[in-house]
Amino acid sequence: MDAIHQRRSVRNYTSKAVDEAAIRTLLDAAVHAPTAMHQEPWSFAVIQDRNLLDRLSDCAKKQVQDEAQVSDSAKSQHKLHLVNNPEFHVFHNAGTLIVIYGKFTGPFVEADCWLAAENLLLAACAQGLGTCVIGFAVSALNTAEWKEELGIPAEMTAIAPIIVGEPAGETPPTSRKPPAILIWK
Repeated sequence: MDAIHQRRSVRNYTSKAVDEAAIRTLLDAAVHAPTAMHQEPWSFAVIQDRNLLDRLSDCAKKQVQDEAQVSDSAKSQHKLHLVNNPEFHVFHNAGTLIVIYGKFTGPFVEADCWLAAENLLLAACAQGLGTCVIGFAVSALNTAEWKEELGIPAEMTAIAPIIVGEPAGETPPTSRKPPAILIWK
């Protein structure tokens, strides 16, 4: 319960790299997630190359800009405001990106990958590491160009891009609504 209540979406990181042993521990936690029919549909990409992360951030920002141009929704305009700031980095300057990919399609593949993501997030918190799911990166990671550059098979789908690193300061808790219980018989 401590990790559940202490975990935060960290959006400010130090430049300290996450070492391989810590990353392997996180991946081990991820693969111990529940999985429908024991399919284990996940695969992982670990990206720590700063130049690659910077280029991927720029590409993701461009895609968000393109998508926001065709929508007047308040959410699209908020995204556009964020990515138009030249100082905004999609990965919040974290030095490690772990992407959970679905190996195939099926009714529970995404759910299984998100369960693996939650295990990874909680394990990182228990190790004193910060994390944040970066939805802005999904579209870019699923382009043929980025799959080719990263060596990801075309049939795989990026589902959960997660940055990991040492937080640069405190991330305050956010309030949560109580459970909305629809029925209890």
